[in-house]
Amino acid sequence: MASEACNKGQVRIDDKSVKPSREVYPLQEIIVRKNQINHKLKITDLPNSRVSAKLVDIYRMDLTPKSEFEQQELLKYSKEYYRAKGEGRPTKKDRRDITDYWKDNDSKKD
Repeated sequence: MASEACNKGQVRIDDKSVKPSREVYPLQEIIVRKNQINHKLKITDLPNSRVSAKLVDIYRMDLTPKSEFEQQELLKYSKEYYRAKGEGRPTKKDRRDITDYWKDNDSKKD
């Protein structure tokens, strides 16, 4: 799973895409894109050996800004408000509303 994310370019260290075999060092910042949120993590220390998932938080700090989560929440609500998932394509009335909206925006630009 992690190697897939690296190969897709969803993992960056110091703003550079990395390969799965890349070594990490203390005080490096890792940015992981997951579910349209850029999680920003800072490595505080490296364990001597493998540790359980419960102990991982000792060795990292989560620096993800709250705005990332708020933006995701707003996006979720905006999608649910207009049309429920799987309802299909827009109705004729919806299509007219969309066309009117685009016409209004084009006339404001001129």
